[in-house]
Amino acid sequence: MDPIREGMTGSMVEDVQDRLASLDYEIDETERSASEFGSSTANAVARFRIEHGLSISAEVDLPCWSVLVDECYQMGDRTLYLRLPNFHGNDVRCLQNALNVLGFSCGEADGYYGPHTEGAVKLFQENVGMLADGIAFADTFDAIERLRHVWAGKPAQGPHPMSGMGFARAALVLDEAAVALTAEDPISRNVAGRIWNIARAMSDDTGLCLVDSTEDALPTDRAVIVLAVTPRPAVSSVANVTMADDGDLALRLRTALESSRTKPPVVRIELPADPNFDGSFTINDAQMLAVSLVDTLCAALS
Repeated sequence: MDPIREGMTGSMVEDVQDRLASLDYEIDETERSASEFGSSTANAVARFRIEHGLSISAEVDLPCWSVLVDECYQMGDRTLYLRLPNFHGNDVRCLQNALNVLGFSCGEADGYYGPHTEGAVKLFQENVGMLADGIAFADTFDAIERLRHVWAGKPAQGPHPMSGMGFARAALVLDEAAVALTAEDPISRNVAGRIWNIARAMSDDTGLCLVDSTEDALPTDRAVIVLAVTPRPAVSSVANVTMADDGDLALRLRTALESSRTKPPVVRIELPADPNFDGSFTINDAQMLAVSLVDTLCAALS
C-alpha cells in the first residue's frame, strides 16, 4: 500500500483516525470531521508507532497499518484457531490474558494463537462442558464473557490462592461450603472417603457431605463434585477438570463451578490414576490426592 501521510484526505484517513481514536489516541475534531490528515493525526500516528516498536515516522505505511488493524480487534470479533501463519492481534492477547487468569496457561500473552493457546482453549472448553476442539468461536467467547467477574482486571501471575490460608481459614471455608461429593469407581470412592475424613477432622460442622450418586445430591442447593479416574466421555455437558493438566487447579475448579450449565453446578474431576487398578495405586497415593483436593476445594471456594 502507498503510505498515508500528512496533507492527505479521504476515507483511508478517516479509517486511520477512527482506529486511533478507538485506541484512545487524541485527534483534533476538526481534522476528523474533514477526514484530514493534519498535525494532530500525525502526532497520534507517531505516538502509536513508537509505542508499538515501529520505526519513528508520522506516516501509516504497510507495517504500521498491519499493527493498527491487529490492535483494533476485540475478543470475539473473529473465530480463532491454530493455523500458519498464526492469528495475531489484540483479541488473541485478551483471550490469552483471560485464560491465564482462569488457570489455563497459554504462556506469555504475546498475541499469537499458537499451540500453547490452542491447548489452553481445549482445556477451558472441556472444563465448561463444551466440545474441546481448540477453536475459539462464539460459544467459547460467551463462556469466557460470563466469567468476566472472575478474570477482568486481574493479573495472570501471583501467589497461589492457598498461600497463607492456614488451618483456621480453611476450616471456615469448609463450614460455609455446600458441596456434595461422590465418585464413579473404587479408586475415586477411596479418595472421596479420605477427603471427607480430612474435612471432618478440620471442622465438625463441615458443609461437605458424601453421597452415592449425583441423583442423591439433587435437587438441592449444593454443588456436586464427582471424582473419577476415567476420561470424560467424548459427548458430555458436565464441566470437567483434569488434575494432571498444567495450570492452577483451584482456578480451573472455580471456573468450572462458575460456568456449569446445571444449577446447582455439577463438576467432574479426573484423578491422575490408572482405571485398570493393578495394585500400584497405594494408600499413600490416595491420601496425597485427598489432601491436595481438600486444599484445592478450599482455595476454589474461598
